[in-house]
Amino acid sequence: MSPSPTSPSERHVLVAQTAATVSSLPVAVGEHVAAGAVLVVLEVMKMEHPMHAPAPGRLAEIAVAEGDAVRAGQELAVFVSEAAPAPAGVVSGEEPTQVPHAERADLAELRRRRALLDDAARPEAVAKRHGRGQRTARENVADLCDADSFQEYGGFAFAAQENRRDRAELEARTPADGLITGIGRVNTDLVGEDSASVAVVAYDYTVLAGTQGQRNHAKKDRIFEVVERLRLPVVLFAEGGGGRPGDTDMPVIAGLDTRAFEHFAKLSGLVPTVGIGVGRVFAGNAALLGCCDTVIATADSNIGMGGPAMIEGGGLGQFRPEDIGPIGVQVTNGVVDLAAADEVEAVALAKRYLSYFQGRVAPGIAPDQDLLRKMVPEHRKTIYDVRRVIDGLADEGSVLELRGGFGAGIVTALVRLEGRPLGLIANDPAVLGGAIDADAADKAARFLQLCDGHDLPVVSLCDTPGFMVGPDAEQTAQVRRFSRLFVTGASITVPLVTVVLRKGYGLGAQAMAGGSFRAPLATLSWPTGEFGGMGLEGAVRLGFRRELEAIEDPDERAKAFDSMVEAAYRHGQALNMAAHLEIDDVIDPAETRSRILGILAAAPEPAPRTGRKRPGIDPW
Repeated sequence: MSPSPTSPSERHVLVAQTAATVSSLPVAVGEHVAAGAVLVVLEVMKMEHPMHAPAPGRLAEIAVAEGDAVRAGQELAVFVSEAAPAPAGVVSGEEPTQVPHAERADLAELRRRRALLDDAARPEAVAKRHGRGQRTARENVADLCDADSFQEYGGFAFAAQENRRDRAELEARTPADGLITGIGRVNTDLVGEDSASVAVVAYDYTVLAGTQGQRNHAKKDRIFEVVERLRLPVVLFAEGGGGRPGDTDMPVIAGLDTRAFEHFAKLSGLVPTVGIGVGRVFAGNAALLGCCDTVIATADSNIGMGGPAMIEGGGLGQFRPEDIGPIGVQVTNGVVDLAAADEVEAVALAKRYLSYFQGRVAPGIAPDQDLLRKMVPEHRKTIYDVRRVIDGLADEGSVLELRGGFGAGIVTALVRLEGRPLGLIANDPAVLGGAIDADAADKAARFLQLCDGHDLPVVSLCDTPGFMVGPDAEQTAQVRRFSRLFVTGASITVPLVTVVLRKGYGLGAQAMAGGSFRAPLATLSWPTGEFGGMGLEGAVRLGFRRELEAIEDPDERAKAFDSMVEAAYRHGQALNMAAHLEIDDVIDPAETRSRILGILAAAPEPAPRTGRKRPGIDPW
């Protein structure tokens, strides 16, 4: 509100511009004041509105008192301006003089609290962490995110234990309530700023052993809600245990209504999620880690749904943390997708993994495609290294194999062709001759879900005699587990291209092609391809049993068998399959890369997402 002059002369009438209450009258009648001095203060909706002197002068009249309610337009006071300065020593009503460059108290408090979040505020905890050869949570977040890009959410939280401990101590010793959450950019130099934003959730083991407090559960709820709205990938650093019984400030009986696990699980299939397990990862931390699309773990990690205290409490004995879920166990059983030596390598792997879900990058260097012609031996029973084929197809340095220690009969990898990210599955003829066992089927089916859920086209390199057979194989629930590969393959909608490198037999070959050789956008074969409803030797023994049994001489019977196998091989050769239109084409191995790219170029780009494509990505 400003003074309203009643005439062009020295007299000014101060008028209320709106209904208000007179809060204070800092100047008495007759007092001389300087220009800008506060004459009347009105309060409206708990906010103060000062009215200032328009020039040097004196307050001539006051028409109201403190506490009076006034209406709009009501006269409050009369002020008379003076050309001459006010008499020395009688100037009053001025606002406090600001000290140049002095920091406001509220900003000073903000800086103090922010400083408590820095690792430098807790040198003993940091030294202990470094003494174990580990980095702090904030060091990991800083390494993951591009410089100065991380924006923290909920950093000023502290443990809900004011009923037990001093607030100042809690602020200093439990920063962020042991959980760092926020948004940063990752791989900006590779994918550009528009695709680089990522959400980060990092448990801090130096704060109450990484336990899950009431406030950090609320922080997870908030960041997961933001993730859902912004469709951001998530990187989870999991280290610590489960619920924290020491939080006493909130009335909780069991805490089973906590929604963080529900909210995080709902992100499965909506956004890419990658978890990094470091050190001891038990209970709630392990549950979150297990929900992730992909799990990276360090060599010193121990991952388990129950830690030593829970095991002992269940009457199951006493165990050291190091005895529970060590990295060697969790790699071979399929829990861990990528093993890392330490946090430095783990973060590097996470950044690399995320890049496949952040869009196309500049085309990489293509290996010499002529070398593919020699990858598969001419002798049909000689094994070869299928990873050399994968490396020979993909952009140089672009192959990232997942779950390599589990289900070894099938390779699952993220690759790039001309900078375009793809998923790739391949039978490994060096393992069970390429036969698909239950573990390999689980691994491939789950990988197809991952690719389909996040719109990555799939290339399948087929070289399999079929599924694994025998009484031992059936003890692994193979009937159900192998069939997952059919059900999942039939459900994907991303482009699929199948290339048969050598063997394409029976149900195994169909499973590698999404359920049928008609399911892919193209089913191609190298000249070394051979096909049949089942393995040639078995087919001959089964189909020509009577003829073979009729030959009494063992040597003659063996010659007849070999001749029948050779005839079946010629019948099932790739060119004959193509001639009968059971595959789409036989190609020069050196053409494989260009043919795949050409087919994918013809496929439409996926429509913009409005939600999940799949109900979720199966954690197993």
